[in-house]
Amino acid sequence: MQLLVDQMCGGIVSYLRMCGHDVWYALDRDLEADTDIRACAASEGRTVVTRDRTLATAAARSILLEATDTNDQLRELAEAGVSLEPADRPPRCGRCNGRLERVPAETSTPTYAPAADETAVYRCRDCGQHFWKGSHWERVAKTLEQVRATGERTDA
Repeated sequence: MQLLVDQMCGGIVSYLRMCGHDVWYALDRDLEADTDIRACAASEGRTVVTRDRTLATAAARSILLEATDTNDQLRELAEAGVSLEPADRPPRCGRCNGRLERVPAETSTPTYAPAADETAVYRCRDCGQHFWKGSHWERVAKTLEQVRATGERTDA
């Protein structure tokens, strides 16, 4: 899903990217005015995710969130039909939204990343950041599982 998340909902961006969604964060693109956010979303076919009722009403496609808490916002997105299943392999850069590519096993990695011959490591094609499915990935996956489970219980 192609989304444009406004400045009120920045905490959900990395979660959505880990689920494979193509997500632009408004502040990363220097978009603050509602008119600029709407124009960008329209030109790129993105759905605006916001807590701003006026922006949500004016945008061609939007998801209006009521919650301020990240987990509650994720629940609202799930209720709106946004998939919150983590991808099998990291698909998008959590920092810039670029596509990730697998680092060959024989390639050295930065000191903050595990060795590519021991762990599957991915590099962003745009910013060069390295990613792997480590403890952060596991925490995010657990949070998303809890969000989905809570949403299922309230719908029953």
